[in-house]
Amino acid sequence: MCAVTCAAMILSVLFFPQLRLGKLRLSTYWLVVLAGAAVLLIFRIADASAVWEALVSDTAVNPLKILALFLSMTMLSVFLDELGFFRYLASAVLRHAGSSCKKLFFLLYAVVSVLTVFTSNDIIILSFTPFICYFSRSAKIDPVPFLVTEFVAANTWSMALIIGNPTNIYLASSFGIGFAEYLRYSLLPTACAGLVSLPVLYLLFRKKLTAPAEGEAEQVEVEDRLQLGVGIAHLAVCTVFLAVGPYFGAEMWLVSVCAAGSLFLFSLIFSAARRKKPTALLGSLKRAPWQLVPFVLSMFVMVVALSQHGVTEALSDFLGNGLPVLKYGVSSFLVSNLVNNIPMSVLFSSVLAHAPALPAAMATVIGSNLGALLTPIGALAGLMFGAITERYGVKLTFLRFMGYGAAVSIPALAAALGALALVV
Repeated sequence: MCAVTCAAMILSVLFFPQLRLGKLRLSTYWLVVLAGAAVLLIFRIADASAVWEALVSDTAVNPLKILALFLSMTMLSVFLDELGFFRYLASAVLRHAGSSCKKLFFLLYAVVSVLTVFTSNDIIILSFTPFICYFSRSAKIDPVPFLVTEFVAANTWSMALIIGNPTNIYLASSFGIGFAEYLRYSLLPTACAGLVSLPVLYLLFRKKLTAPAEGEAEQVEVEDRLQLGVGIAHLAVCTVFLAVGPYFGAEMWLVSVCAAGSLFLFSLIFSAARRKKPTALLGSLKRAPWQLVPFVLSMFVMVVALSQHGVTEALSDFLGNGLPVLKYGVSSFLVSNLVNNIPMSVLFSSVLAHAPALPAAMATVIGSNLGALLTPIGALAGLMFGAITERYGVKLTFLRFMGYGAAVSIPALAAALGALALVV
């Protein structure tokens, strides 16, 4: 049932990604997984009492806590995007590069990398991809080098902090790996992967970067600078408290929820004082990835069923306890491209319970991030990226994506896992 559900999910993503009910559009990937989980519960293949106990337990593996952490951090970033922060930065990068495609290439990689570290790979891809497509069309240059560069940078440097990717949050939280401890083991592998991926990208596209760009980027201004400043301050303070909170007994999900709540309360009061509609707040709530709630919970039900029937333990025995960094890093990288990296993370969180926790968990984090680079179905970021590029008429087929992805992701994975082996 789990295998059939995952196969049906991938097919739905490839062939009928959305279901229309009147004016309502629903992504089919989570509906398929929800149906699979419902079958497991109805026919008692998964123990409903075990699922309920996990949902109400006061432990790090509680999926509700993990979802609260991810959703609240995402909404902090989306709030900035609603105010035009990322569009402003994208415009500034394009304007600063002028007519030099080579300069644009390096600037884009640097800015996307830095922003991804402190926000989220999904937000950056949603914000920067349309701008790159639009600018490339007006400048009469090939958008593919810059789109691939943006995608690689976002999904490489998302490993640096625990908040950069939902898979980081799920895996680290499942094993009680705090913000500071995570950073201790992620910084060197992320830097090594980034230092490898950049020259590979340049070698892939060096000929196309010689063509000059024509025209100028759109001038974007942020109108509500006060709310933007408060939003940036909330994100910065939240990041600091995520790092120091565990030393004072504050759980990460509670820190992020409080930060999001504080920002939204400020936005409501500020908008009411100006007698204006809280558009940034409403936009953030509307754009939050709520579909991940039924998706992750349904995957959690399937993992409970697999654990009860000894499947996850068998997978752990198959991988063994030797060379955990290599085995779990490579296997998570490959499995991400079979079932998507979020389901992989939920599954491996149970498999890791029988393995050397820290080395295997951090290797799985690396595999979940870099696995997004190999094929478009490796991560939700890839699916969103493909949908946006298709809407703008950019031809980036599955095989072409995989060709670029393999060239970058395989050496980056080797560098990251090698660096992790030195620090764990």
